[in-house]
Amino acid sequence: MANAAILAESSRTAATSRVTWIGLCVSLFSLIAVSRFFHALAPHPGVALSLAREAAMFACAGLVLWIVRRRERLPLASIGIGTSPLWKSLAWGVVMAATCVIPAALIAKYAGYGHSAASHNFNNLPVWLIFLVVVRAGVVEEFFYRAYSIDRLQRLGLGRIASSLIPLAIFVAAHASGGLVNVLMAFVLGAIFTAFYLWRRDLVSNVVGHFLIDFVANVIPAMLG
Repeated sequence: MANAAILAESSRTAATSRVTWIGLCVSLFSLIAVSRFFHALAPHPGVALSLAREAAMFACAGLVLWIVRRRERLPLASIGIGTSPLWKSLAWGVVMAATCVIPAALIAKYAGYGHSAASHNFNNLPVWLIFLVVVRAGVVEEFFYRAYSIDRLQRLGLGRIASSLIPLAIFVAAHASGGLVNVLMAFVLGAIFTAFYLWRRDLVSNVVGHFLIDFVANVIPAMLG
């Protein structure tokens, strides 16, 4: 009986590990795959295709959330939700955004951020759609590249440094279509987001900080024309 129980537990652990690997593949690579797919359909997508692309990315996040709750059967705290009071998460999100302002402004000023063809196409979208993209980036990218991937890589046996650097590298690669300046911006800000998450394990504050910095950089200029 004892051996049967051990085998059953080992089987459940192996099954959970397989599901976690699936979740990691989705979290680390689905945004790149979706982006490349829609770029292949239309290098300069209009409103309809851009909206479909964002919906597909949100659907990928829904899939990973389903994996967390239904397949891994882990609490939301394992992805940094509910680990801090809401007011504190909001406050630290503002702190995170403020921390990003100076390096982001320096890169924008001296490296010419925002002058690529991809940036011009993005800026030509309606303000409401730009806002939706900013919300999706804040929510899904922090969920995928920080909360889920860092925790699950550590659960699978990787060290703290590797579990942080692998998602960061893929996060940077996901922004390569915007050129080297976009890669630099993603690396610097992504490193800040990663450091904050390692420190606080609070997905909500990361989402707020990511959203605020993108809102200031993209939505406000679009609103001002």
